[in-house]
Amino acid sequence: MQYRYLFFASASLVLACSSDPEAPKTDADYEADVVAGMHDALLSDIDALHDSAQALVAAAPTHAWDADADADAIGTLKNAWLAARAAYERTEGALAPLFPDIDTAIDARYDDFMEELSPNGDDDLFDGEGVTGMHAIERILYAQTTPADVIELESTLEGYKPAAWPATDDEAVAFKNELCAKLVTDTARLKSEWAPARIDLQGSFDGLIALMNEQREKVNKAASEEEESRYAQRTMADIRDNLAGTRKVYGLFRSWLGTKSDGKTVDGDVQAAFDALAAAYAAVDGDAIPVPPADWSSESPSADALATPFGELYTAVQAAADPNRPGSAVDGMNRAAIALGFEQFVEE
Repeated sequence: MQYRYLFFASASLVLACSSDPEAPKTDADYEADVVAGMHDALLSDIDALHDSAQALVAAAPTHAWDADADADAIGTLKNAWLAARAAYERTEGALAPLFPDIDTAIDARYDDFMEELSPNGDDDLFDGEGVTGMHAIERILYAQTTPADVIELESTLEGYKPAAWPATDDEAVAFKNELCAKLVTDTARLKSEWAPARIDLQGSFDGLIALMNEQREKVNKAASEEEESRYAQRTMADIRDNLAGTRKVYGLFRSWLGTKSDGKTVDGDVQAAFDALAAAYAAVDGDAIPVPPADWSSESPSADALATPFGELYTAVQAAADPNRPGSAVDGMNRAAIALGFEQFVEE
């Protein structure tokens, strides 16, 4: 009984101290604040993603698509897809490490699926199996305007199936009730599992750094037609959303970082790198990454190639995201990770 009394006395003392408004905040207090803030901040985008997936199902016709008769419906479908894309890209850095299987189902690219499904591929474009997710839907929606170079590249993949609109009523029903419905199911699962208990701050912070590091790859792949939103030509908007989402979630750690030795200096460096990247993105008009010059080489780009809009974007992203360059966003966020007691990101 004595030990029990001491236990409750100690617990009461801890509770009293933790509720004292004058007591300095501990690391545990800051962690709790970040977890709560991250849950609420990302929930709005998760809700938007799920709502947009439902809008896709609602708008999809149940008959073979016709460019004229179904113009309004197809326009609504594209708007819903664009809204879903923006919502997910703003959350990708923090969510992907926590829900890797859902991330794959929602966001894997066509070539990723083809590698997994080799050699047979996926003959049915419209069902909810094989190739799924946002890019599978995008590939169908934008089948009539996909750049020729993208089609040429994908046609070399083992198991390739040309993209097309639903040509029969059965295909249209499958697109609506299977492929689009699977996105609803996957986003509903993400929404139901998004709870404070699932938030791993180390994993999320590492994911944010990894996403900033990946900005270089997302730009580089435009030169080989392997970019992310390649059918809608929206990859520039993708990386803008990546940056906006990263800044929002990183912002939740700033007060905590400010309590660490040299934390405010580190934070200033990270903010400067974010600003530089945002300026580079703002300098590009439209949602598509600038067209790379025909002779582009990421290994040894020529001076003329670097002077093009694509080359200027490439140079800015390399500088802002290179983990080995002091002052880059990845370098600064790694320093922040160390200050907060996290492991730093290591490029594989």
